Amino acid sequence: MKSTALLSDVKRITHENLALTKKHFMELSTEQLNWKKDNQSWSINQVFAHLNAYAAYYNPTFLDKINTTTFKEPTELFHSSPLGKSAWGSMKLGNANNVKRKFKAPKLYNPTTNLSIDLSETIKTFMEDQRDLLSIIEKSFEVNIRRIKIPTSISKLIRLRLGDALYFVVYHNERHMQQALSILAHPNFPK
Repeated sequence: MKSTALLSDVKRITHENLALTKKHFMELSTEQLNWKKDNQSWSINQVFAHLNAYAAYYNPTFLDKINTTTFKEPTELFHSSPLGKSAWGSMKLGNANNVKRKFKAPKLYNPTTNLSIDLSETIKTFMEDQRDLLSIIEKSFEVNIRRIKIPTSISKLIRLRLGDALYFVVYHNERHMQQALSILAHPNFPK
């Protein structure tokens, strides 16, 4: 795959997530943002808080690695590592925008178990984080996205190529966007 095609793809998905957020979630009431279909489910607010917790890790990590890299020369082709492809492949939605495999959120990023996750202004924060991500993607066009390694949020010892890590993050965002839309579409969702 061409590096520019990968970066254009993650940029497109990020723009789509921003558009969906603006269209469906910006004007929701506090009651709507915090509504849950049952005690085991997340609210829209918790979904966005989860995404914001990931962005709080990945956005500065991406920026730091891009700004301090010695690999300033972009490469024409990008090859995913087996680990990278497995990571983002597990997050990628199916052809019908469906979740193929469910995962349990790590405790650190789970708003029901980690009470330090900020639940205030989640939509506004998400929009800001996505705009920051778009800026990071633009900077990624100027570096070698294959040689820069990003430590994952689960373990600093596990590192993904920048291109793989960008795919992982945007597919993760897209996946949870579908989760939030399904909450919104629930028949008991407050109008």
